[in-house]
Amino acid sequence: MLDIKFIRENLSLVKAAAKKKHIDVDLDKLMRLDDKRKKLQQAFDEKRASQNEMSTKIAQASSSDEREKMIAEMKTLKDGLQKDEADLKRTIKQWQLLMLHVPNIPDMTVPEGESDADNQEVRVVGEVTKFDFEPKSHIELMQNLGMIDLERGTKTSGFRGYYLTGDGLKLSFALWQFVFDTFAKEHPEYKEMLVPSMVRREPFMGTGYLPQSEEDLYKTQDGDFLAGTAEVAMMSYFMDEVVEKKDLPMKFIAFSPCFRREAGSHGKDTKGLIRVHEFFKIEQVVLCEANHEESVKFHEEITQNSEKLMQALGIPYHVVVNCGGDIGLGQVKKYDIEAWVPSEGKYRETHSASYFHDFQTRRLNIRYKDDNGRMQFVHSLNNTALATPRALVPIVENYQQADGSIVIPEVLRPYMGKDRIEPPHDSQAQV
Repeated sequence: MLDIKFIRENLSLVKAAAKKKHIDVDLDKLMRLDDKRKKLQQAFDEKRASQNEMSTKIAQASSSDEREKMIAEMKTLKDGLQKDEADLKRTIKQWQLLMLHVPNIPDMTVPEGESDADNQEVRVVGEVTKFDFEPKSHIELMQNLGMIDLERGTKTSGFRGYYLTGDGLKLSFALWQFVFDTFAKEHPEYKEMLVPSMVRREPFMGTGYLPQSEEDLYKTQDGDFLAGTAEVAMMSYFMDEVVEKKDLPMKFIAFSPCFRREAGSHGKDTKGLIRVHEFFKIEQVVLCEANHEESVKFHEEITQNSEKLMQALGIPYHVVVNCGGDIGLGQVKKYDIEAWVPSEGKYRETHSASYFHDFQTRRLNIRYKDDNGRMQFVHSLNNTALATPRALVPIVENYQQADGSIVIPEVLRPYMGKDRIEPPHDSQAQV
């Protein structure tokens, strides 16, 4: 959420931001509502002061007649105050709802564009994998190797359901442990966290996933939501708190089960593990001082952290900077890391690294005192470290062999206890 004072003073800039992000929000209506809100607030405060003054006079009245007269005046004043309060509450509600739709200002380096087709390539790392045979899809490979059961997954949990079996499960465990071990060794300042998946409405509002993306969220009968990323719970860890400046930056590596309805993606990736409803994510989250240069520095850092994981796994990838139409309401800038998927002959997104300035923390009320003793909202950033089962897709496809086996990336072999995944014996293939 932006500061209303900032919006007023930079209205043309905010309008340009909405246009660049292709977000439809009536900022002129917001200005009118803000004028009305302030006018009603002033009138309400004046009547409340008059009511308090009248109460004092009634208590000091010298005669019952004078007291009765003032009590009658007080009733009229009270009725008017109640009407003004109702008008003020109604206006504030409309104002708040519109404020929630005002986008953050994208960085000047964010390119113009309407969709991910307009994202711009920043760098390419690794040569795309070439085979002297026709590469198989991850679905065929994993089914042949007893790593996945999609048919029973659909029978059990419905559309996009899956079972990971045998080495499919072991490879997921290996990836999780590899990521946490890598951060423990190379980035010990990142605190490890297991965070809730079931989260109240307020953290979703605070991180910007509500009200815009409600159709993509699973909702419980109690009105809570299931999160599609550990970012939501991790960011709300400090909600309504004042943190110590000396503790900044605070860095976290958070794990959680995740759920996403993919409501707007009915026709996309309906088969396989690219786009599923239930998955697992390890997320990097950083809170830092309210300084643009700090945010940019840590944005590059969390992106590089994920790139190093991809490089260690030996997965060809490229990095793109997302265009205005492909970044969210609150993001200032976003990079996507996209891994090469041989069966599709293209790169597919595996990581998204974003920074928000104080957009999320203003909503979540996470502050600190600067060196001058003034309260500031911290800046926030996040990036995927690993998402499974999606990460299995580029691994099994890029490491497939002509005989249908899969060579295990060297860094994962200690966790798997072998260097290759081969077809199981017939007895092992049956569940």
